[in-house]
Amino acid sequence: MTANQKPSVKRISEITGYSTATVSNALNRKRGVNAATAERIFQVAEELGYTFGEKSSVSSIKFVLFRRNGMIIDDNPFHSTVIEGVEEEARKYGLSTVFIRLDRFAPNYAGLVEDINMDAGSGVILLATEMEEEDFDDFRNCRCPLVLLDGWCSRQLFDGVLIDNIDSASCAVQYLVEQGHQEIGYIRGCFRIEAFQSRESGYNSCMMRNQLPLNPEWVVTVGTRAESAYEDFLNWLRGRKNLPTAFFVDNDLIAMGVMRALTKQGYRIPEDVSIVGFDDVPYSAVSIPPLTTIHVHKRAMGREVVRHLVAKMNRAEQEKRRVKILSCTGFIERDSVKRLR
Repeated sequence: MTANQKPSVKRISEITGYSTATVSNALNRKRGVNAATAERIFQVAEELGYTFGEKSSVSSIKFVLFRRNGMIIDDNPFHSTVIEGVEEEARKYGLSTVFIRLDRFAPNYAGLVEDINMDAGSGVILLATEMEEEDFDDFRNCRCPLVLLDGWCSRQLFDGVLIDNIDSASCAVQYLVEQGHQEIGYIRGCFRIEAFQSRESGYNSCMMRNQLPLNPEWVVTVGTRAESAYEDFLNWLRGRKNLPTAFFVDNDLIAMGVMRALTKQGYRIPEDVSIVGFDDVPYSAVSIPPLTTIHVHKRAMGREVVRHLVAKMNRAEQEKRRVKILSCTGFIERDSVKRLR
């Protein structure tokens, strides 16, 4: 590369055909530059090896709560504990935390996404619990460091910190097997977020590993809130004579509704039916009976995602490889499971 071909705003302008002002505005993530134009400018800049500036200039973290329908994140105490971990860790690095509620179907959605993608002064933690595969495309051209939390894109567009859902669900079902249960059902949330799909995979793999029947009559789809889970499971129970001896449930919130429906219909927990949940939300310890569940290290997940984001922000250039960090879980044995042998 000759002297007059060194990476510069002028050189990028010559190659792309855009004015130096437009190139400068795009590289500095200023609003008003067409998305396609900005994409072309960044593409050429990266090919030339243009230095975008030090990541240490980032002074804040944008915590983006992506909401597709609210069926999982609304009124769920799980995420509030994760957020506490995020705020605690951000303060250690001297970073402020800004919270953005991003409603997928709100009129201002596109504008908010553009603001997030083009803000060079922030790193982004994107709460991906409710995100579906096509939702990730809106962030694929994000020019600031971005890490997913509690969700994953199968095309590996981003780094992510999420629960080890498959192994954790398998562990929960294996516990039931070790307590002597061979007829084990699965209660699934109707909104099939990535986490629930992975937990279903863990349930299936453990059942097959133990050569236990996967009876479709024992797989029940219910609402994802306690009240809707109660109503849906109550309807399923009516007129039904034979139940499995145990159920694995997608999360604790659903399990609360299921336990209430069982009690309403005269079933005793765990004498008649055993229940295992997932998440270990605060009130699972005081339910009647207290719920056996998978403990997610929620606060630690929040701290971990900040540490990984800070590491990305401090790199001169973001690496092309993607990192997927799985947070292992614990198991909390309480009173909702009966030992059969």
